[in-house]
Amino acid sequence: MACQLPTECLNEILEYLEEDKLTLHSCLLVNRLWCKIAIRILWRNIWNFKNSYQPRSLRMSLSILSTLIANLPNESKNLLYENKIFISTPTLNSSSLFNYAEFCKVLSINKIVSIIKVVINDRYGLVVNEIIKMFTNEITSLEKFTYYYEHYSHSKIFIPYFPGAKDLSVLCCSSNIPSNFFFKLSQISHNLQTISILFEDNISNGLKELIFSQNKLKNLTLSTYDRINWEIIIPAVIKHSQTITKLQLYSDDNGLPFSFVNSFTNLQKFIFSFIDGVIFEDFKKLQYANFPKLEILKIPYQCPKSEYIIKFLENNGKNLKMFYVGEKNKALSSSIAKFCPNIRKLFIIFNNDEIDILKTIFINCKYLESIKIWCGNGFLIKKEVLETVVNHSPSNFHELKMFCSSSSDVSPEDWESFFIGWKNRIPKKLLSLTFIDYIENNENLEILKKYKNLGIIKFWTKGFEEEEMDEESDYYQ
Repeated sequence: MACQLPTECLNEILEYLEEDKLTLHSCLLVNRLWCKIAIRILWRNIWNFKNSYQPRSLRMSLSILSTLIANLPNESKNLLYENKIFISTPTLNSSSLFNYAEFCKVLSINKIVSIIKVVINDRYGLVVNEIIKMFTNEITSLEKFTYYYEHYSHSKIFIPYFPGAKDLSVLCCSSNIPSNFFFKLSQISHNLQTISILFEDNISNGLKELIFSQNKLKNLTLSTYDRINWEIIIPAVIKHSQTITKLQLYSDDNGLPFSFVNSFTNLQKFIFSFIDGVIFEDFKKLQYANFPKLEILKIPYQCPKSEYIIKFLENNGKNLKMFYVGEKNKALSSSIAKFCPNIRKLFIIFNNDEIDILKTIFINCKYLESIKIWCGNGFLIKKEVLETVVNHSPSNFHELKMFCSSSSDVSPEDWESFFIGWKNRIPKKLLSLTFIDYIENNENLEILKKYKNLGIIKFWTKGFEEEEMDEESDYYQ
């Protein structure tokens, strides 16, 4: 007699497959119990797929849409029929098998619009509204809601009262959603932990009220471009200065207030990415701030004056575990070894004559595990980098990422020497070696593959955009 796993045990096992959609789909075919559990997990966040015009993505969009149409109440189906909107549904009567809408914990209005527009170019608003109405009635506990309002395509989309949003923990939205939406949400949803706001040309009055009404806000992202100001919501944001631990600011405006960050004394992660000639004068006030719990600091693009950042590191570098800065400055690079002894993960740009600074960082930062650097064309020489890594990197070090902006200056003999040196290090660690926007010549590739097969390294190449996306997967998932 076959052994039957308890339902609770099977559920826990399949939960681990949440990100592995292909395997979860296979589980649907095992038996009815497996299907029931897998369906709930798959539909928890059904929008989590790449939406493009590739055939596979189009099939996925059509599959999701046809299933949703099949689950619409008869009133909605009749309305679409009367308006001569016909969308094929699965051969089997899926609506009698599962109520898919009630499984959803993540809802994206933009994804709904996107998959419907792939199939229907005209009068898609009617279909969108009927599907949203179904989700509104069926979802009893919503965890994440995403809605970036677009005037030109969303003017006829109606977001009704959403009782399931009382348990909402993540909100990603634009500032120009009609105020009525924010006011309603502020009345029922008081436990948002993450809010991400894209500031558009209009800022709804209800947005400030929504932010102010929260009790557990931990993560805040503010993004604004085209000279749109976020100053109007700062008083509501400061109300959460003791609970917010992750703050991300994105803009192209050098006039935006910046020093309000000084209030967030429990900050653990701080990212600010400003472009287009920003001068960061407001950061002059922030350089003296003290954030005793700060572990992640990322400044991907333009940077405040190096003396400001150095002073900031002097005050806050001791607890940093990750530092990412897109700045090439000798004094700033040297300050890392001095002020960031506990750093684990680092991205810094060196000039070609600064290999000794890299060596000093390796010697002084004894917990360093990963570094990303640029090589070639005015940056560090790759051969010198490899020699420094194998001879001076600390015992926990195991990941090297290199932007290579020119042809290789490393011979097969150099690679052999590097890998033999790495193999003989104590303690022994598998080295993760990544080339970004560059690939070695065939002769060197053979050496790399040889040591990959011997279990000395993990090796792969990435495009720049792929690496930038991966940067978001850091110590705080």
